[in-house]
Amino acid sequence: MSTVSDSLVIAQRNLIRMTRIPEMVLFGLVQPVMFVILFTYVFGGSMKIGDSTDPDVYKNFLMAGIFAQTVTFATAGAGAGIADDMHKGLIDRFRSLPMSRGAVLTGRTVADLVQTALTLLVLAIVALLVGWRPGFAEPTNFAKILAGFGLLLLTGYAFTWIGALIGLSVRTPEAATSGGLIWLFPVTFISNAFVDSSQMTPWLRHIAEWNPFSATVQACRKLFGDPGLSQSGAWPMQHPVWASLIYSVLIIVVFRTLSVRKYRSAAV
Repeated sequence: MSTVSDSLVIAQRNLIRMTRIPEMVLFGLVQPVMFVILFTYVFGGSMKIGDSTDPDVYKNFLMAGIFAQTVTFATAGAGAGIADDMHKGLIDRFRSLPMSRGAVLTGRTVADLVQTALTLLVLAIVALLVGWRPGFAEPTNFAKILAGFGLLLLTGYAFTWIGALIGLSVRTPEAATSGGLIWLFPVTFISNAFVDSSQMTPWLRHIAEWNPFSATVQACRKLFGDPGLSQSGAWPMQHPVWASLIYSVLIIVVFRTLSVRKYRSAAV
């Protein structure tokens, strides 16, 4: 219980800090909105989803990928924030207090989760404005839509622990931002997020189908009733909800353990 209490205090501290630096939240909202508008109007009509090149089909196909990309890109912010605290010596001050070691990192990731939820809310509103319609390809309901957003938040939370490890492993916030983004581009683009993976070369298609990011995208398309569900026989594509849950829990367990261990050695 003391660990939970300490984590909530740290989370509150980071949330207050966000309100005092509103441009940090604003810039975090602008980027995904730009992705929605650019991908929708630049690539809409030129991408083939199934047998259709209808812009409305691609628009509804795209949104699950944009949502998933947005939550995973929060990794860079998490890493930069922790690296900044390390650089300023704040972590050493936390270490001198009678508090759980893991609470500092847990509180930071919980605060990032709140910011990610706010970003998803704004992004969903923008998506509806540009023409995204849940249930476009197959019937869905409000509970499934909420479950889809829940999976997105869980995936985003899992990836922030990767960002936490990166932030503890570098010396400056700038290096954490670069380190948090450089590996995300292949993860998000070698996937089913923006193109139909069945159109990829065989070896690349297999990578995309077993990509944890692809499992979340496939799960969201299924829950949202969006078009473009992969017909692959790969297990993550056949059971995307379970695959997304398993991948996310494994990432949290592995990278939280590594991050707390790194925190202890880095703060000594």
